Amino acid sequence: MSSYILNRRRCVPFPTRQTKKTTIYDLAELAGTSASAVSAVLNGTWKKRRISAKLAEKVTRLAEEQGYAVNMQASLLRREGSRILGMIVPKYDNRYFGSIVETFETMARERGLFPIVTCTRRDPELEVEAAREMLAYQVGWLIATGATDPDRITDLCLSAGVRSLNLDLPGSRAPSVISDNFAGAYGLTRRILDNCRERLGEAIPLMFVGGRASDHNTAERLRGFTAAHQDAGLAVDPTLLLPCGYAPEKAEAALEARRSAGLAMPRGMFVNSTISLEGVVHWLKRAGHAGQDMPVMGCFDWDPFVTLLGGGIEMVRQDVPAMLRTVFSIIDSGVAPEPMIKIPPIDMHEWVES
Repeated sequence: MSSYILNRRRCVPFPTRQTKKTTIYDLAELAGTSASAVSAVLNGTWKKRRISAKLAEKVTRLAEEQGYAVNMQASLLRREGSRILGMIVPKYDNRYFGSIVETFETMARERGLFPIVTCTRRDPELEVEAAREMLAYQVGWLIATGATDPDRITDLCLSAGVRSLNLDLPGSRAPSVISDNFAGAYGLTRRILDNCRERLGEAIPLMFVGGRASDHNTAERLRGFTAAHQDAGLAVDPTLLLPCGYAPEKAEAALEARRSAGLAMPRGMFVNSTISLEGVVHWLKRAGHAGQDMPVMGCFDWDPFVTLLGGGIEMVRQDVPAMLRTVFSIIDSGVAPEPMIKIPPIDMHEWVES
């Protein structure tokens, strides 16, 4: 005798007592197909067997309804090595990290692998918790994306005998795939300075807003920012360096603090990410810096909607497809050509011109 549970799509039987574990042969009978076809669906090889998507969906639904999820996982892990790939990311609501997640999932599935992704909100403890949970599910690889302490994640993986990679932010104990932050920042800074000459009649020291001075990417971008100033014959004004964090509200608060201290708004600005740019734009609007009063700006990140803000904001687009192709070449071969692989970002100015 069974009770029923109602969800948005259907009523499904909810057994009050399970007396017998569901087998692959039970699922085959319920689905009206063979046990080998059910096995192909559950282990992810059904497309190679030319099994229809309709049948695959039916088998998967029946497996869920019959409580076969644990059996499915065990079947997966019994195969040669785990086919599960884990990734932690710091943000979802950002075009850059959103693109990383989508590309990662696409490339994993193309290889018959199953991707698991979770957001850790730049919280070190959430990163560790997420890593431990993924290791408990016996992931074959764990990709730490933008982790605040990537070496801590690597150590957890090493103790569990699981391979790991760092993406976006590098570590010292596992291979790392990152953007060439120095070169990207150098080129972006030079373009902003050129725009200052064109619009203001002179190149002036720029403000640097956003990021954390303690992380590798911000440090490298500051280095490129400084080198571009030096090559342009300009000194970097240390009072204009505001690596205040990535959150929009932190960028906004840093700019407001300058205004409260009676410091003038600079006429040129390098913003370290589109996340920080949200806070910068909000503050500029609130402070009345619009139209002709808008500073000459550039952003180390890319979002097509930025062009709607006007002012010809320069952008650098990190080459996510090339970064993920490199990640999967390491996963496919099991070998990293070097400890840190730097991928050149896309110069959006050249891309638009071409």
